[in-house]
Amino acid sequence: MATPKSYEDFKQTLTESVPPVDWPEALKAMWFAGSDNWEASHDIAQDMFNTMGSWIHAYLHRVEGDKFNAGYWYRKAGKSYPNMSLEEEHQKITEYLLNN
Repeated sequence: MATPKSYEDFKQTLTESVPPVDWPEALKAMWFAGSDNWEASHDIAQDMFNTMGSWIHAYLHRVEGDKFNAGYWYRKAGKSYPNMSLEEEHQKITEYLLNN
């Protein structure tokens, strides 16, 4: 399956049982997050040793409700703690990945 062109296209893939194997790891992490599979998403994010991995990692700890740990990862990503819903942040990260 090709990489989605939009967030709406991405959301339609969440009905599948797994993300496409040829997607970038960061997009797979967001797919698992969107599929309510926190563990699988976290497993990917914690093995991404870059700013994007830190941003996804921060988001996941925010989902988990661990504000302290999320704050650490947002700082590592060079981002401030967001003032938006989890759904809005999921969309923001995913759209960033789709467009960059």
